[in-house]
Amino acid sequence: MLVECYDERGAEVYEIIIKQIFQDLVLGSSVDDLKAYVNPDDPVFVLAIKMRKTSNVIKFEDVANLMYNKQNDVTTILIDNENYLPNILKELWKRFSRDEIYQPNRYQLEIKGDFTELGSIVVDDPHSNLRRRIYDAVFRILPEGFKIIKDLSTEDIVTVVATDELIKDAWIEKALEFIDELNKGI
Repeated sequence: MLVECYDERGAEVYEIIIKQIFQDLVLGSSVDDLKAYVNPDDPVFVLAIKMRKTSNVIKFEDVANLMYNKQNDVTTILIDNENYLPNILKELWKRFSRDEIYQPNRYQLEIKGDFTELGSIVVDDPHSNLRRRIYDAVFRILPEGFKIIKDLSTEDIVTVVATDELIKDAWIEKALEFIDELNKGI
């Protein structure tokens, strides 16, 4: 972690703030590196956070078996991994009313009709979940009043430039340098 600031004490304070927020949100092990630039004289805050690699997306077919009974015209979903049941229900409720989903027990769901194509639907995306949690941290870290924000994030690096005035090209260049350095592991 590197916090650049002409004021050494200010850099230390921001480093403490960042570490505390990461600890509160349990993000420490999910981040490879972080670079921040703070300049109170030129009100700007640049933050770039490199995310660790996450596991692949989890689809219905990875955590449940879908079977269609043509005779009864019912798709039965047998849950293999109960940990994903809330996510499965959430996805089903996006597509069906709660009344259309019958749950005779914790590990079984039934829907009238042939819905075996649900197998390819994503029920959990660890990369997206981590990205959302990192954005939560970013908005907690940014100084109060810095409402003008430019998001320069890439696939695995969350990067923002924040200020309370017009964003300068030099600040964007600084953010792009951070992205380049984090990609190279500098």
